[in-house]
Amino acid sequence: MPRFASPSEAEAAARAFDLKKLPADFIEDPYPYFHALRDYDPVHRMPDGSYIITRYDDCETLYKDAKTYSSDKKIEFFPKYGDTPLFEHHTTSLVFNDPPLHTQVRRAIAGALSPRAIAEMEAGLVELVDRLLGELERKGRVDLIEDFASAIPVEIIGNLLGVPHEERGPLRGWSLAILGALEPVLTEAQLKAGNDAVREFLAYLKILTDDRRRNPGDPNKDVLTRLIIGEHEGRKLTETELLQNCIFILNAGHETTTNLIGNALYTLLQWPDEKARLMRDPSLMKTAIEEVLRFESSNQLGNRRVVVDTVLGGVPMKEGDLITIAIAAANRDPKYFPDPDRFDVGRTPNRHLAFASGVHVCAGMNVARLEGRIALERFLARFPNYRLDGEPVRSPRARFRGFVSLPAVVG
Repeated sequence: MPRFASPSEAEAAARAFDLKKLPADFIEDPYPYFHALRDYDPVHRMPDGSYIITRYDDCETLYKDAKTYSSDKKIEFFPKYGDTPLFEHHTTSLVFNDPPLHTQVRRAIAGALSPRAIAEMEAGLVELVDRLLGELERKGRVDLIEDFASAIPVEIIGNLLGVPHEERGPLRGWSLAILGALEPVLTEAQLKAGNDAVREFLAYLKILTDDRRRNPGDPNKDVLTRLIIGEHEGRKLTETELLQNCIFILNAGHETTTNLIGNALYTLLQWPDEKARLMRDPSLMKTAIEEVLRFESSNQLGNRRVVVDTVLGGVPMKEGDLITIAIAAANRDPKYFPDPDRFDVGRTPNRHLAFASGVHVCAGMNVARLEGRIALERFLARFPNYRLDGEPVRSPRARFRGFVSLPAVVG
């Protein structure tokens, strides 16, 4: 940072930016491109006619106006997926829908994620994290993603849905395959893997939901039971809506929280003074988690469709126009975040958009915060001198930022 040799070079990169033809160095470090876009072309029209927005104010405006900017993806996704399991899944899940379906599913999920319910998760989460840390200590040489970060959300979501422990093995693989199919450009292999994952997950969930109907769980804690029995304005979820939103709950909570924990452990090593500061003052843990969410947003991109002619950021838009929300760019907007490319564990205020905003603000954000805080504080207390032991392998995806592998020594 900065990557560009001159302002004219940065401007040229912004004017030419295309999510479907990303520069070779974008995945490793997208932020110079986001800065260039925000500075020179903040409402940028890409070659396919869609827009990408990078200013905080424009992103927040879009998030808070659900009547002008729709989350429904049926029109956008059909050319991409056709009549496939992926199309049915992504156009039925909570995140890619508008009210009234969005309202009904969100209420059912949020009801099982009350402050009291989240507080009651903490003891079990501590036990889980300590068990994983014990296994790391026995190994010495570990993969911080495979052996630690990814194992935590799978267990938490498995608990929320009441998935038996012995049946949780395939969950992460299904999630990665389905979310991988959201990338701007897909290979045939990615499409096949995503469709296969949806089919296999649906078959499993059908068995699980049939059993839960016979043996309901506690609706104050069991999300699946709440989704089965819940109604909104006299309407229950259809079988398809029920099953697809169970898949969504896994996907939404798994990848982003894995990335949050992995990104935190990696970033602290890149900023040793901030790591030392956090170690000296553990009371900064909550602000540190918020700073990881801002600095290395787990979910980097979002999408909306314009449903009525409007003007965004001074640019006229037509009904049907597609918009990519550059969450990661908004979270480094210097208007709201002084010295935005500095990692600051004590940063406050920190009104980042990592969990979106408006009606689509993440229903599970406080669960993710709890998982991140417990994982990081107990890891650092146990392994203050951990270090990388090999080359990290970054996920090759543009939408989600994290690592496939973080080899390390914890002893």
